[in-house]
Amino acid sequence: MHQKALKTAVLNLALRPAGIHFVADAGTARSKALAWLEGLALLDCIQCRAERGSVAISLRDKLAEDWAPSFDTTRLGERLGLKADDAEDIEREIILALLAAPRPFEYRSFEEFAAAVRIRRNIVVAARKTQLAFDTSAAERPAAYWTYSDARGFTILPGKSLIAALGKATQPDTSGKLYSFSCYRATEYVILLGMAQELERSNPPLLQRLQIQWETRAIKSGAFHDIFLCEFGSMDEPLPAAYCVPGDRLWFRNPDARSSDIEGYEGSWVFYLGGGLFSNFWKRNQPYTFTTKALEIFHWRHGARLNDRGQLVMDEAVVEARVHESLADPVKVQRILDRMLRLRDPQGVYDAGGCIDASREFQRCVCPGTADLVLPVL
Repeated sequence: MHQKALKTAVLNLALRPAGIHFVADAGTARSKALAWLEGLALLDCIQCRAERGSVAISLRDKLAEDWAPSFDTTRLGERLGLKADDAEDIEREIILALLAAPRPFEYRSFEEFAAAVRIRRNIVVAARKTQLAFDTSAAERPAAYWTYSDARGFTILPGKSLIAALGKATQPDTSGKLYSFSCYRATEYVILLGMAQELERSNPPLLQRLQIQWETRAIKSGAFHDIFLCEFGSMDEPLPAAYCVPGDRLWFRNPDARSSDIEGYEGSWVFYLGGGLFSNFWKRNQPYTFTTKALEIFHWRHGARLNDRGQLVMDEAVVEARVHESLADPVKVQRILDRMLRLRDPQGVYDAGGCIDASREFQRCVCPGTADLVLPVL
């Protein structure tokens, strides 16, 4: 084979979707997965192959090329006419994005795969309903469900449902009020809510342990990430910039050193909702696209100013006006996107990187016998 032809063959192989891999009880998992995919009218979209005792199921190469070129999954919903408010269509987009994965998602059973899809669906639904009051320094929760102490953080009052408490804290349609806390903490609550809703169905004993945990001590920040989440991709092996699965938690980094010193503006934590949209916890009816999110973060540098006390603060009105102005100029938009839609620099570095993270975050396994979610000993 000529060198050019060999290089092309290797490139094509690299662009083939890896999809999902069943790494235990592969035959049974495959049969159940195919039956589920048939029920969702997705059976004709897939290809199966055996790999060293496991079974891989992925999107057909030609469909992956047409629907998710270069692993860009952000137009799957548009290309296939999927509805954002239809539960089955949300599941279809999740599954198709998983089947188009550049590296394999591994599951130890069909039940774990199905639970993962449902948790992602729960997260998408909850993230669409979530809205916070904008205040980077305040922290409040519904007093009828939550209490606070420095030692334990925000915990659930005894006898109050964790699922109900999380909904009350994040969803104004449920509580009738907007509560103030960080978008990062809100992402933890949305993930926890999505997982708790699935545990109610598939693993009630683990839900009970989760309930007791949050009545006793909150798990948050780095500990929350380590206990509840897995990371897909890394700085050494970054994911394609536009590869997203509905339910992914993503971080858009602020690549401007000065404005990133303002509390709450180091970056932005969001969920991918599907359909090319990302959650907006401050204006839930105005979800972001890659373009609008990149423009907002780019213009944070222009909204940074010193207040009367000499403190660096953000002028959101300036940011909003700059974004509106930029959107009216396609050439300017493209120039900003060329700068922003690059892989971010490493932590602490502000050089030529953009706002795109190398990884995505998703939940751990939760089913009896295969769960890898290990709560602390109380």
